[in-house]
Amino acid sequence: MGLQRTIRFPNDSRPQWESVRLAFARVSESPVVRMIDDLPAFPDEIPEPGWRELRLSLTGGMVTLRSTPGGWDCVIWGNAEVGLLKSWNAACWAVAEAGKGSVVLDDGALGTAGEFRERLPLDQSF
Repeated sequence: MGLQRTIRFPNDSRPQWESVRLAFARVSESPVVRMIDDLPAFPDEIPEPGWRELRLSLTGGMVTLRSTPGGWDCVIWGNAEVGLLKSWNAACWAVAEAGKGSVVLDDGALGTAGEFRERLPLDQSF
């Protein structure tokens, strides 16, 4: 079973990896890129613009970012334990923050990175 959230960007202006990495650092996460477009990656490898899928190792587990029309999907697989949910939420926030994007919230509305973070349950906040 998987869980997925979508992040939309204005005018499809996706952030560069360095901006996303810096946003992760603001929430004490250090993503390690494990795969780029279904190929193994060196831990310090920087994804080239135009990638379609990244697999990131975070504190709570593996998070996948998939490029979609107008944004990125943020996906987790397996048992959604609290640590993985926190890392997933941090990833959604970091991507939205870096790209000045909006997270599709559980009720279908779009929310800024800040609005998304405010709506998180306390046990899943980062």
